[in-house]
Amino acid sequence: MERRSFLLGIGTVALSQLLVGCGGNKQVTLNVQLLKGSIPGQVVNQFSKGLQQKVQLKFAPVEKLQDLFQKLQSLQKKPNTNDEQGWRRVLPFAQSQKATKADLVTLGDYWIDLGIEKKLIQPLEVAKIKQWSALPKQWQELVTRNDQGLVDPKGKVWAVPYRWGSTVIIYRRDKFQESGLEPPTDWSDLWRNELQGRISLLNQPREVIGLVLKKLGKSYNTNNLDIPNLEKELRLLNQNVKFYDSTRYLEPLITGDTWLAVGWSSDVVQLIGRYPRLATVIPQSGTALWADVWVNPLGQDSQALLYEWIDFCLNPGIAKQISLLTKTNSPIPTNITASDFQESLRSLLLVNSEVLEKSEFLLPLPQSVADQYESLFAKIKG
Repeated sequence: MERRSFLLGIGTVALSQLLVGCGGNKQVTLNVQLLKGSIPGQVVNQFSKGLQQKVQLKFAPVEKLQDLFQKLQSLQKKPNTNDEQGWRRVLPFAQSQKATKADLVTLGDYWIDLGIEKKLIQPLEVAKIKQWSALPKQWQELVTRNDQGLVDPKGKVWAVPYRWGSTVIIYRRDKFQESGLEPPTDWSDLWRNELQGRISLLNQPREVIGLVLKKLGKSYNTNNLDIPNLEKELRLLNQNVKFYDSTRYLEPLITGDTWLAVGWSSDVVQLIGRYPRLATVIPQSGTALWADVWVNPLGQDSQALLYEWIDFCLNPGIAKQISLLTKTNSPIPTNITASDFQESLRSLLLVNSEVLEKSEFLLPLPQSVADQYESLFAKIKG
């Protein structure tokens, strides 16, 4: 999935390379590669100040989740020593291009199954995560997988979530008012005749087909797409779509070329305060959820400091800070209220419990089913 940070919010400190502590060959070091903008710098500083020993913390931000997944892959690649020696004969000053060691890496929940399947990550020891029991059941279930990467209550814990968000509807408040249209409240509003050629959707089969499934009262994780009216509804929706894109879908909304878009809350929160004409809504029939999680690359020592950091992120007070400063939701229950967020963000971040119960994570599907989604999506787009 191409979810990323569209722009960095002012309240989030970018971590270009944060080093805390003194040097020393025998010093304990924690190497973390994380999604840019997903952890505030002041949170890392608080963690450092609370440690009982001097350690070196290396937090390296990465722009996209896809890049982080590729970094996980590079950690498992074995260097070709013959090729390396050959280059050194020609360029004696050349440095070995080894992947930077990482004890923890941010991954999107959508990538967990691939991380397991491709043997890029290893299970975590739940007994060492003191705050594990504080995580609501739905979060524990999300990251408990079998060796094929499928959700399995008898599986192992492969990741720990530290923030989450949702797929939302973003629309031009002024365009709707000028046209005498009621604001959208659910997926069914995307089929309005007045929106023909005025919608941008994510270029993602699971997201687009999933919202149609929701409209039809089905699950995002439907295993059989042989559903009456599914293709018909997709074709009708396609008539209203101006284009499909997963990275630049908000730009035409700002310029007024489109009136409505479907996108990820992490992208939207960075713009909503700057453009008061934009408004958001979480569809009443439920939506897709995403989570940023910590994973431990395969082959790395599961040192105690790694678990201290995970526990720190799950502390209710720290979880609240992460949520407020990165403008996302916390998997740990916090005492966040409407007044904690600026008004324009409340409809986006204060999710109604009834809507949340109807919402779903995009869980891995058998390859044959995933191919059906891809095929149907390509067919509809023409």
